[in-house]
Amino acid sequence: MKNINNRFANESIPKLLLSLAVPAIAAQIINALYNIVDRMFIGRMPEIGTLALTGLGISFPITMAISAFAMLIGFGGAPLASIKLGEGKKEKAEELMGNCLFMLLILSVVLTAILLPFKSQLLVLFGASPQTLPYADSYLGIYLLGTISVLISLGLNQFIAAQGFAKTAMISVCVGAACNTILDPIFIFTLDMGVKGAAFATIISQTLSAVWVVYFLTSNQSYLRLRRKYMTINLKVVGGILALGLSPFIMQSTESLIQIVFNTSLAKYGGDLYVGAIGIMCSLMQLFSLPLSSFAQGAQPIIGYNYGSRDFQRVKATIKYCIIICATLGLLMWSVAIFLPQLPIRLFTEDSELTALTGRLMRVFFLGTCIYGIQLALQQVFVALGQAKVSIFIAVLRKIILLIPLVFLLPTFISPKANAVIIAEPIADFCAATTCCILFTIRVKQLLRRKETR
Repeated sequence: MKNINNRFANESIPKLLLSLAVPAIAAQIINALYNIVDRMFIGRMPEIGTLALTGLGISFPITMAISAFAMLIGFGGAPLASIKLGEGKKEKAEELMGNCLFMLLILSVVLTAILLPFKSQLLVLFGASPQTLPYADSYLGIYLLGTISVLISLGLNQFIAAQGFAKTAMISVCVGAACNTILDPIFIFTLDMGVKGAAFATIISQTLSAVWVVYFLTSNQSYLRLRRKYMTINLKVVGGILALGLSPFIMQSTESLIQIVFNTSLAKYGGDLYVGAIGIMCSLMQLFSLPLSSFAQGAQPIIGYNYGSRDFQRVKATIKYCIIICATLGLLMWSVAIFLPQLPIRLFTEDSELTALTGRLMRVFFLGTCIYGIQLALQQVFVALGQAKVSIFIAVLRKIILLIPLVFLLPTFISPKANAVIIAEPIADFCAATTCCILFTIRVKQLLRRKETR
């Protein structure tokens, strides 16, 4: 505990922030490789690569939804554990972690039982055509068997980072991602398993990562330990976890919903080629968002710990650095998407027609990323401070209140209709970021002032 106190309470904030955020960024980028590496190899399958890639894009919303449940638990419990550590309540932090593990196990069983029997119907509902359904169905059927590994590896890893072990949390992800990168070409090409091979490689890799996370959290290296007596359901503890985790859950699960809305709308107005393009762009949006959200997540333990210990000057300083760096990263990524779109697109496809269409659409789709970094930073700050209601509203605002209605409304006014669907993204980004800045200016000042007077 002394080491945690010294780091979170006394170490230089820029140095501490970088030491936690850089491994978090690396871990999230590496974690994204599970989907990106699969798509890179599948997109290069002879003759069927483009159809198989589109099929994988259609299954993507369901795999994202599974990850969202890991975030509901892990991103709900870990910030609360950081606050408890700042208050000097180690047992309460361990109780949070034990309850989270129990909930992750329950959710993995429930999700597998619900999704596996109805996967084909869901994929058709989400935009699969007769040509792409076989590839989507083959991948998803195998992926769902590894749900328990996905939830444990993603959910519990947050508790490693919450203790300040950012490098260890990164290693947890690297173990699985490195395995996936090695196994993908072997299973897909050498063993001629196609998309099934990509799915097998993914679940084997996620299982290795999950084993590593559990091993660390039960070892003497971890300050917070998984203890059997806390692996239960305490309704009061669970309520706090779910309330705070709802914001990141909405952000992740609505990514799935947004992908579904984009897929179905573009299948209607543009066809399979447009569905393939939006699959690539959504993957790139996820990849571009990772450094932003990961940097903000790296700041969470510092903000939460010092908020719990009432060192508000360090809270304010950490928030300032977080906003500045995330805003800068957002501008850099916007520049790549607008001025050099062909570079990231080539990671996914060599199809000239798909490449040309995606490059044209990207310049519109990514317009709002120039201020997206600020929104992500502020939303994570609200989570770190335990402000569940505000963070939930921000998560709902951009996607559910703004983006989805715009996707359906704009094609009634703008032609060609497929392009109108794409325009919805930057409009929602600008409106949500502006609202988020206003809420932050008002709410955080009130919150810190109220805490200081207690």
